[in-house]
Amino acid sequence: MKQNLLSLVAIGLLLPMSLAGQEVSTDANSGSQNVSPFTQESKKFNDWSISVGAGVPLMQSADMTSIKNGNGKNLFGYSAYISVDKVITHAFGLNLQYDRGETRQGQVNTKDHKPIEGKYPAGRTQYDAISILGDINFSNLLRRVDNKSPFRWALHGYAGIGTLAYRSYRQDPGPVYNQTLNYEKKPFKLGSLFGQAGAGLKFKINNRFDIEGRLMYVVTGDDEFDGAGVGQNGYNLTEDQISDNFFNGTLGITFKLGKHESHLMWHDPLQEIYYKLDVLNDKTQDLEVCKKGDVDNDGVCDDWDRQLDTPAGARVDGAGVALDVDLDGVIDLYDKCVTVPGPVENQGCPDPSYTNTGVVTDGERIMKGIEFDLNSDRILPSNTPILTQAINYINSSNSNFKVIGGTDTRGTEQYNQKLSERRANNVKNYLIQNGADKAKLEAIGRGEKDLLYPECEPAEKCPEWKNRANRRVYFESK
Repeated sequence: MKQNLLSLVAIGLLLPMSLAGQEVSTDANSGSQNVSPFTQESKKFNDWSISVGAGVPLMQSADMTSIKNGNGKNLFGYSAYISVDKVITHAFGLNLQYDRGETRQGQVNTKDHKPIEGKYPAGRTQYDAISILGDINFSNLLRRVDNKSPFRWALHGYAGIGTLAYRSYRQDPGPVYNQTLNYEKKPFKLGSLFGQAGAGLKFKINNRFDIEGRLMYVVTGDDEFDGAGVGQNGYNLTEDQISDNFFNGTLGITFKLGKHESHLMWHDPLQEIYYKLDVLNDKTQDLEVCKKGDVDNDGVCDDWDRQLDTPAGARVDGAGVALDVDLDGVIDLYDKCVTVPGPVENQGCPDPSYTNTGVVTDGERIMKGIEFDLNSDRILPSNTPILTQAINYINSSNSNFKVIGGTDTRGTEQYNQKLSERRANNVKNYLIQNGADKAKLEAIGRGEKDLLYPECEPAEKCPEWKNRANRRVYFESK
């Protein structure tokens, strides 16, 4: 049999699947520029694997069988398979599988070189097959939504078609051992198509390996497969069926490819929701509002108040920080010109006798910046007033400014660097589109390297408001 031809077909079937899995739209008009693309880096689960296994084929429906009855004795052959598996959803995948084996059927094991007593022959068949199998994960498909326990067993169903090549040998009854080639079928022709279906029970050893017991039923569509004869004559008339079929029981192992901890076929889509609900239930039971009180009496509990010494009577934002609408460094309580920036020395009002060069020295930041949602570079509507004031400040200043993007510590360093660059560029473009001097601005991404709250590494150490404060864009003078 031509093994090189089998290899070429296997490559040909795999290539379109690989290209389809890597396709990424590059059309700038296909969606919002603020939507993160689906890439290998953004995936949460592995979806490729390689499976290998070996087992025993038993001829079941044929003129000569491998199971003890009128047409044969209990004779055991061998089989092996290797497959490349791609998961499409958490309950369905496709496998490209290569099988090789030998069935043994009839009255004696032809490998024993013994003569046959009686009137029935014996045979063996060497086969090679390539097929595409659909893989249904019934455990995920039928999973109850109230099942919160991790599971290690999964029932799979398989069905598919492919091309079959084989050589069948026959030994006729008589006192002399006389095994001959009965029939040879070449692969990759219309008449060489076959089908198989069955079920497998998988056990998850760990996040990298599974073991599986599988039972498949193979329909050859061919009356010459068992070696009884060619055409409807002689031994081939022992049974009426014209398709020699066999069971193939195997035990195999699956190696899951990829850098992620979990594989999509083992993922319960509701598991994260279960976990979050359990966490919320636990926290709700122990929740005590304003446990630490409100020291500065600004209406924001000290548990999440960022400014614990707010002056009495000052208006504050949701984080307990005194408002400074014009961002001139004078809070509104003491600012005589709330909407117009002015120096502290003049109570926040412009003073013609006060000269402000706009130069900020020693890397002092002119603005703490604006915050972003998790894993997003979209400018929030609530930041519009701050950015409007920034435009006025930039245009009135003699300095140039760096628009600097930052992130919290969740995600990889490489991903956070790119996210911070997108945030900085979005803010820069917004400022320019709304009147800021383009020549004064430069966008820079610093990823997670310049945290407003450095103690939030990792992010789980801090409350969410501190992590949100780290997800920001701020300004520095050049």
